[in-house]
Amino acid sequence: MTKNFNFTEKLRETGLRPTKQRVKICEVLFNREKTFHFTINDLAKKISEDLNEKFSLATVYNTVHAFKDKGYLKEIAINSDKSYFDTNTSSHHHFYDEDTHELIDCNKDDLDTINIKKNITGKKINSVEVLIRVASDNQNQN
Repeated sequence: MTKNFNFTEKLRETGLRPTKQRVKICEVLFNREKTFHFTINDLAKKISEDLNEKFSLATVYNTVHAFKDKGYLKEIAINSDKSYFDTNTSSHHHFYDEDTHELIDCNKDDLDTINIKKNITGKKINSVEVLIRVASDNQNQN
């Protein structure tokens, strides 16, 4: 989905009922120029701030997962209990700032080509996506 898209029609085309909440969540997620990385709580807060509306956390959670299942969002697991979602569903790498808890896209020139020397027998590699964890380098501070 892209900026100024007919969200109601797109939701219908993919079998999702275009409820008021889903359309409004689409507006927050996809009416933007840049990729949006968020947690469920981040999105609930953004909806409240941008639209001056409150949706239950369950509604936001269920909508985000429905969008992910339809291919509108990608989930990036940071650890066993924290996931971010990304509006850029193409195969790409990320930096995760452990100090600010921010997920940042890597540019193609941030990494050299990754060389996979061995694959699992009977499987093909669909994509390679790297999560690079960064944190403040306190050793350089005096």
